[in-house]
Amino acid sequence: MKTLFPPYAQPSPELALDADTWVVQERPGPRRSTHQVLGKVDLDWGGRSLADVLADVDAWREDGAEGLFLDRAPAGSGGVGPVALTVRLAARRGLHRVVLNPGVPTHPLYRELGVRICTFDGPWSAYQGWAGDGVRPGDGHLVHGVPTPLLTAARRLMGRRGAGFGLATDASPALSAVAAGGAAGSADSCRTSGS
Repeated sequence: MKTLFPPYAQPSPELALDADTWVVQERPGPRRSTHQVLGKVDLDWGGRSLADVLADVDAWREDGAEGLFLDRAPAGSGGVGPVALTVRLAARRGLHRVVLNPGVPTHPLYRELGVRICTFDGPWSAYQGWAGDGVRPGDGHLVHGVPTPLLTAARRLMGRRGAGFGLATDASPALSAVAAGGAAGSADSCRTSGS
């Protein structure tokens, strides 16, 4: 996977997308992209019940999503068990590609789950001074609120910091998929190493 577009920003029309591009969709329903879809499941930092999470997993399986984007995932050791169970049950339902988004570096046990991990999810202002402690090359970086003229510079910085996938967008995460069928701002992708 080379590129990931989180639910708060769809790719801009100018952005050339290739077969390795995956798009996160906010909820089951009509596809807004011809690319492979990761269905968003909000883990609420580990606060949602397993039954509610699995109901979302089943809804995405029935919708035909190719994988899951586990958003607002816990990062501490106490959340590993429920996340591991969710990943295993998703695989049993045919959803083998899973991206975990705690937005910060995780406890090392999460690395054993065999999923992609987003270790930065935040504004451009924070990303510029971010030290990157606890991240590994290939992790995902999601950077929002980038001034439009700096999107290319942000993408290059992501590459220098070893992001394996991610997004630099001028959209704010508060802009939701309300208007234009889910489009919110323009985006530029991180196209460093793929898998």
